Amino acid sequence: MENTIIELKFSLDTFYFLISGILVMWMAAGFAMLEAGLVRSKNTTEILTKNVALYAIACTMFLLVGYNIMYVDNVEGGFIPSLGGLIGTQAADANHSLESDFFFQVVFVATAMSIVSGAVAERMKLWAFLAFAIVLTGFIYPVEGYWTWGGGFLSEMGFVDFAGSAIVHGTGATAALAGVLMLGARKGKYGKNGEIYPIPGSNLPLATLGTFILWMGWFGFNGGSQLLISDAENATAVGKILLNTNAAAATGAIAALFVCKVLWGKADLTMVLNGTLAGLVVITADPLSPSPLLACLLGLLGGSLVVFSIVALDKVKIDDPVGAISVHGVCGILGIILVPVANTDATLVNQLIGLVCIVGFVFVASLIVWTILKKTIGIRVTEEEELNGMDQHDCGIDAYPEFVSVRSN
Repeated sequence: MENTIIELKFSLDTFYFLISGILVMWMAAGFAMLEAGLVRSKNTTEILTKNVALYAIACTMFLLVGYNIMYVDNVEGGFIPSLGGLIGTQAADANHSLESDFFFQVVFVATAMSIVSGAVAERMKLWAFLAFAIVLTGFIYPVEGYWTWGGGFLSEMGFVDFAGSAIVHGTGATAALAGVLMLGARKGKYGKNGEIYPIPGSNLPLATLGTFILWMGWFGFNGGSQLLISDAENATAVGKILLNTNAAAATGAIAALFVCKVLWGKADLTMVLNGTLAGLVVITADPLSPSPLLACLLGLLGGSLVVFSIVALDKVKIDDPVGAISVHGVCGILGIILVPVANTDATLVNQLIGLVCIVGFVFVASLIVWTILKKTIGIRVTEEEELNGMDQHDCGIDAYPEFVSVRSN
């Protein structure tokens, strides 16, 4: 009987890992739809190609090297991974299948890379982006992931990041920021005297669909990070995590809606969408410790902050077509800093040290990779290619051929 119960718990936890991983994988569709809706129609096919390709690269690189760097045979409390072992050689006494653990972890890597694609959209060479994806998913992310989830020095120190506000979202945003600084802004975005010219997205219904897909996928992102569901304590925790995750997303949207009304007198849909995602990113740092009311407050803070952050980045001419740096970076930092409000095991000092280590490492490493790519194959398309659109330059296929045909006539 005891062995049967153990096997049932093993099966249930494995199944929960797999379902959570499938939900997070579905976030890849969310990012693709969101970004396709927020770029101009002439760049839609290319951004979709990026999202499919980066997911495939992330899965392959994490399988070949990344998972081993992050988890296998590493020293507890260490700084440098051992770079050894294979999937299945560690954690022989795990309470779920190691293959399901890999599947759940690999979709997080793809999420981090998806954040980069939106920020550098409409002017980066496709093949330069994919080359960077190889390095980020295979090496940069696994190293800082080892420091935290892999048992490295940040986890030993007491740094808390439950589901990846910094480890995943902050990493993606930091890598994106380094790339944007190297790229520069899109042509026509900023005037010589500091003017800011909005460049509207081509398909807001698609962007809205993408946001709802991400919202849904986040239940696997945060809920699955509890890692267990086969007993009353963990099942109850998962329920609270999903409740808080949903609450923060909802109040994030409400906050952005009202901030836009106060600032401009209108409801800006793109800001509301980003407010939703901002609430989700903030709560991701610790969706279990806060009460539902505190989760609502965290969402309100995130949804408000993201509006001001997007405006501020525009003022300093950091061109981010989808607001990814603000949503995933600025709000990821906010989430990490606010963890000690509800979690007595976390301290502000440790949270700040963790942030500095992760953001500093990822920024420097990304800047080096972007610089190498810029000096070798180049990272930005020509002005003419940018004007004609990335679809024609990189893919040769328009996402909306009928519209292009009518426009040209």
